[in-house]
Amino acid sequence: MGEERFGEFVLVRRHEEGSVAELVLDRPKAMNAVSTEMARSVAAACASLGGDEGVRVVVVTSTHERAFCVGADLKERNSFSDAELLRQRPVARGAYTGVLELPVPTIAAVHGFALGGGFELALSCDLIVADRTAVVGLPEVSVGVIPGGGGTQLLPRRVGAARASELIFTARRVEAEEAHRLGLVDQLVEAGEDRAEALSLAVRIAANSPVGLRAAKRALRLGQGLDLRAGLEVEDAAWRAVAFSGDRAEGVAAFNERRAPRWPPAV
Repeated sequence: MGEERFGEFVLVRRHEEGSVAELVLDRPKAMNAVSTEMARSVAAACASLGGDEGVRVVVVTSTHERAFCVGADLKERNSFSDAELLRQRPVARGAYTGVLELPVPTIAAVHGFALGGGFELALSCDLIVADRTAVVGLPEVSVGVIPGGGGTQLLPRRVGAARASELIFTARRVEAEEAHRLGLVDQLVEAGEDRAEALSLAVRIAANSPVGLRAAKRALRLGQGLDLRAGLEVEDAAWRAVAFSGDRAEGVAAFNERRAPRWPPAV
């Protein structure tokens, strides 16, 4: 298992011979509050992972025992002038879009607090595994702003416009059981099991075709919000990208020979 650090607050670990990458939020003294420096590090780690053809799945985890991420670093924000806040905005956005635009399946492993920007990092992933200590929410309107890391767009895509409106307008925190019931998280596990279960899920996903996984994610993401006919065209383009690949040939051969596929190395 190799490790690479991006700045002081972000660590990337490699599992399964590099096919599963763990992006670790590692600012425990601040409960992983996203400072400017941490945002840059998340974006840099995502750029590195996105360009690595050997990576098939990314899991976002936390080193803090009681929090996934508590959102923006409000202590730092309190020191900003308006001009400084404006200059910091694209840096902050870079962290969230970095996770959102990863070309491979992504899983957030959530325990404890995942609030504001912390929950938005999780929402930027394709799947969220949470343990029973998890508390999620988008409380930004209670401090005079709005969810600015994708929350107003990603949450309604998960739970519908009315439910997202209620959660954002009330700024309320949602505990694990209700979060699972409402679809705010996808899988609920016992306390302390979120990372292990997310990594186990990642390993199961990573056993599949690397080319197929990337194409399926692209079709899922690009098809959101389109009418059915346009969405099916997106799907057809993704199918054409994989139908004549080495992965397709190997997958069909392995099925017929009743053996595990040996996917061609990434080019």
